[in-house]
Amino acid sequence: MNIAVLQFPGSNCDQDAFQLFASGLGLPTRFVWHKETGLGEADLVVVPGGFAYGDYLRCGAIARFSPVMGAVREYAEKGGLVLGICNGFQILCEAGMLPGALIRNSSLEYRCLTCDLVVEDAGAAFNPRTLGKRIRLPIGHGEGNYRIDEAGKARLEANHQILLRYLDNPNGSLDGIAGVRNEAGNVFGMMPHPDRAFERFHPSTDGLAVARAVLSVRFPEVIRKTA
Repeated sequence: MNIAVLQFPGSNCDQDAFQLFASGLGLPTRFVWHKETGLGEADLVVVPGGFAYGDYLRCGAIARFSPVMGAVREYAEKGGLVLGICNGFQILCEAGMLPGALIRNSSLEYRCLTCDLVVEDAGAAFNPRTLGKRIRLPIGHGEGNYRIDEAGKARLEANHQILLRYLDNPNGSLDGIAGVRNEAGNVFGMMPHPDRAFERFHPSTDGLAVARAVLSVRFPEVIRKTA
């Protein structure tokens, strides 16, 4: 089991994501610089939060052109697991690997707080039976307002692609959507930070369950060993 965490210029949550999998789950984890054209051996690719170069134009709009993103796209097309957190979610949406877009919070303010989230039924691994009906994860973003057109929203609902919804919508997201997956069920994106919810001093340890749920899509036996 190998976890690859991408690093972009300006990243600051790459370390958090690394620790979630390396310390929280005890799995071999390494960094992959954004200039790399390959991922090496990887069972999960994490596109972390915490800004990337070019966000001043639009979050993720420039980072999606980094050489490593070509490798990530190819990896995902072959069924590889990808998790985008916060800015990573924005990058995956900009790259067309996840549906929808993230725009400025409706408050026009940066929001940093711990949110109560409703877990949606998004497959055998990510659902209320495995995660519970409610979890608590922190957010920290200025552009977390999820948007998609009516046809896209209908597809999300029909294909059970919505992962999480905010109980008390902090950013104005459509229907409180906080995370989605692709139709194939191997690319996940969410604005809340599971990487800030796994230590005893964190607001919760629900981030561990989220990480296990994503991994268990392909590796249920490994997750049993980390529980």
